[in-house]
Amino acid sequence: MPKEIERKFLVRSKTYRKNAKKHYIKQAFLSRAKKRVVRIRILDDDGFLTIKGISKGSVRREYEYRIPRQEAEEMISNLCKKPIIEKYRYVLEYKGHVWEVDEFMGENEGLILAEIELDRPEQEFEKPSWLGEEVTEDNRYFNSNLSKYPYKNWTDK
Repeated sequence: MPKEIERKFLVRSKTYRKNAKKHYIKQAFLSRAKKRVVRIRILDDDGFLTIKGISKGSVRREYEYRIPRQEAEEMISNLCKKPIIEKYRYVLEYKGHVWEVDEFMGENEGLILAEIELDRPEQEFEKPSWLGEEVTEDNRYFNSNLSKYPYKNWTDK
């Protein structure tokens, strides 16, 4: 069964941009239930439907399917909950691992999160110097929650 093992961190500086590939992401949610979220995403020119289960630490079930971009646009516009999340994603390799760093726009502007996907929860990895505090188990940083409770409204940043 497909599983995602992911750890999330705040970011201290933008030095990760130097050797990263930049992508534009627009996404919204059809469902943000506690036990599952259903997301529609546009990544550059591709559309995706993603279903994620409840998180247990850094692990959760994840199923992702490519869909036509036009259908993804229509679902985001007509079926998904608002607000829409827009961000730039920087993808880079550091010490044998791929990092994804998201710079949020709109309602979540000012938030920068880094993620690393691992093969197992206890897997070790070297942290880049631009990495800040780990927020893996802080549910506020889940994209589904950022679409309900945008970063700009937080009082305890």
